[in-house]
Amino acid sequence: MNDLRDLYRQLILDHNQSPRNFGTLEGANRSAQGYNPLCGDEINVSAVLEGETVKAIKFEGAGCAISKASASIMTTVVQGKTVEEAREIIERFHRMATTGELDAQEMGKLAALADIHKYPARVKCAMLAWRTLSASLEQQDTSVSTE
Repeated sequence: MNDLRDLYRQLILDHNQSPRNFGTLEGANRSAQGYNPLCGDEINVSAVLEGETVKAIKFEGAGCAISKASASIMTTVVQGKTVEEAREIIERFHRMATTGELDAQEMGKLAALADIHKYPARVKCAMLAWRTLSASLEQQDTSVSTE
């Protein structure tokens, strides 16, 4: 079990230090901003939807390692999915992050954040990108907050 935890820690560190899909997304037709007032994390999630498919997704912002790693992993998991599939992944991630309910097979790389439910203050860090993605998909004009 320690080997698995070490692997998960490494995955989080890797996505924090070298975030995937980080930067400005030209031609985005969906975007939303998110803010975590507890620790100051800020994020902007932009996506290109073609029909009902997330063809491209990127994020920008600054935040803690958990926030940045969660956003980075999220973009790799959601890209290429339909909006409905993305919504289902958002719901499963929320359930895992808040309750620890996990099907490791189903969650794939996201399982690296499975223990986050044990640290309630960090749940908001992990969920920020996901809430912002949800607002982006719903084309909400308001800024997302974890509070």
